Amino acid sequence: MFQVALTGLLTGLALIVAVGAQNAFLLRQGIRGEHVLPIVLTCLVSDVVAITAGVAGLGVVLERWPSVLPIAQVLGGLYLIAFGVHAAMRAWRPGRLDAGEGAAMTPAKAILLTLALTWLNPHFYLDAVLMLGTVANSFGTDRWWFVSGTLMASVLWFFGLGFGARLLRGLFARPNAWRVLDSAIAVVMGTLGVGLIAH
Repeated sequence: MFQVALTGLLTGLALIVAVGAQNAFLLRQGIRGEHVLPIVLTCLVSDVVAITAGVAGLGVVLERWPSVLPIAQVLGGLYLIAFGVHAAMRAWRPGRLDAGEGAAMTPAKAILLTLALTWLNPHFYLDAVLMLGTVANSFGTDRWWFVSGTLMASVLWFFGLGFGARLLRGLFARPNAWRVLDSAIAVVMGTLGVGLIAH
C-alpha cells in the first residue's frame, strides 16, 4: 500500500510541477501575498474532484466522446491568450507592478480566475482525469492508495508554491522585477494558448 501511495505521490509531482497557467498565477499571487489560501484551496479542491472523477469513470466518458477536448482546447487557448495579454499590459506599466500598489483582487475574483485557469485547460483533464484515472485503476483495489499519493503531491506543491513564494518578496520589491515576471507570464500564457489552439 505504501509503495502504491508513493507511486501516486511521484506521479502527481511529475505532472503538477510544471510551468503552466495555474502555477504562474499562484506564484504571482504568492509573491504579492494576496488571497493565497483561497487560491491554494481552490486548486486542491479542483484536483480532488478531477482525480476522483477520473478514477470513478469520467475518463472512460472522455475517451468515448473525444470531441469534447478540441472544444475545450479552443476555449482554453483563447482564455490563456487573453490572460497573457493582460500580463503583458501589466509589464508595460512597471510603475503599477509593486506588490503594494494597484487595485487589489477580490477573493471572489481570485477564486473564479483560478477555476478558469484550471478547468479551461484541456491538459488538466488529460492529466488529472484520463491519465491519473487510468493509472490509478491499474492498481485495482489499491487504486485509492494511489489517489491518496497524488493528492498529497497536490497538497505539498500548492502550499509550497503559494506560501513559499513570499521568500521572493524582497526581490520583487522593485518594479522591474515585476516587469520581468509579468513578461515571462505573458510569454508562457501566450505560448500555451497558441499551442492549445494549434493542436
